[in-house]
Formats: sequence, C-alpha cells, structure tokens
Amino acid sequence: MRLFTLEHSKLAYQVDFALYGSAILLLTSFLMVTGSSEQWSAILALALAGFASWTGLEYALHRFVLHGLQPFRRWHLLHHQRPMALIFTPTIMSAMLFALLVFLPALVLGGLLRSCALTVGMLIGYLAYTSTHHAIHHWHSDNIWLRRRKRWHALHHGNVEHSECYGVSSSFWDHVFGSNRRATMTVAVEKR
Repeated sequence: MRLFTLEHSKLAYQVDFALYGSAILLLTSFLMVTGSSEQWSAILALALAGFASWTGLEYALHRFVLHGLQPFRRWHLLHHQRPMALIFTPTIMSAMLFALLVFLPALVLGGLLRSCALTVGMLIGYLAYTSTHHAIHHWHSDNIWLRRRKRWHALHHGNVEHSECYGVSSSFWDHVFGSNRRATMTVAVEKR
C-alpha cells in the first residue's frame, strides 16, 4: 500500500474511512473522559463549530484549490475523467493537514480540550463529506437526499468548465456565492 498516491486500492480506500472513524471515536472518548460537566457545553459548541465550518472549507478547497491551483487541479481532473476510480487525497496527506492546520493552531490558541473538540467536529464533517462523495459515485439508492446530492454533483461533473456546484455534502455555499446558476435553472425547468 503506497502512502503517496492519488488512485488507491480498495483496501487503502477502506482504511481511510476506518482511520478517520477511529480518530473520531478516540477524540470523542478523550473529550468525554477528560472534560468536566462544566466544560461539556463549550466542548459541544466547539465540535459543532468545527462541523459547521467544514462545509465552508469543503467548498473553498474544491472551488479554489482543486479547480484552481496546480498541481491539485491536474490531479482533481483525473477524478472528473474517471469518476468511478478510487481517486482521493492520500490519507497521510489529509491527516497531516488536519494536524497542522486545525489541531495545532487550536492547541496553541485554546488548549488541548478545545483543540480536540474543534478537530473532532472538523473530522466528522470530513467523514460526512467523504462518505457522501463515495455514496454519490458508488451507491444506488432511492433515498431522496442522496438522489438530490447525486443530481447536484452530476451538474458539477457534467460542466466542462467545472464552474459550479462545488459543494458535495451541502449546496449552501454554492447558493451563497452564486456558483449554482445551472442547478437553479435545472430545478426551475423540472418544476414546469
């Protein structure tokens, strides 16, 4: 199993889900055991803030990094060309980014409990994103929410310029920043 590759084996792909799920369980357990009852509301608020901020980060990374900056743009184009392939950020790279850009700054600014709470929220958001993205590309389901996400993501993949519908787990930021014009037109046509 190679650590720095974009296309993964099925095992490496499953290990990514397992490692992030395990990290969430470990951090949550640590917070529950270590945090006092007086701290629980603050811990929960930070975890929710981390989770909520993930959607904005997901949108920004997808729009401005994966579709804007080389070599990420070139790498992400492989996913657009082969959407069923198991192409994603290497686990070691995403884990290092979470550690360096979320956990460590929060540790310096707010201490261990706050850092763990914010990080667990972000990791839950990331796991929700990766699970949603996997389901969009690989599951067949009659679930209405998933069908809507699949339709939204198909608009993104179907646009040669890839200039819209960047949100995978949520379309909120696409609506805020107006990167949903074609999706809005599609919904208007469907309602007629």
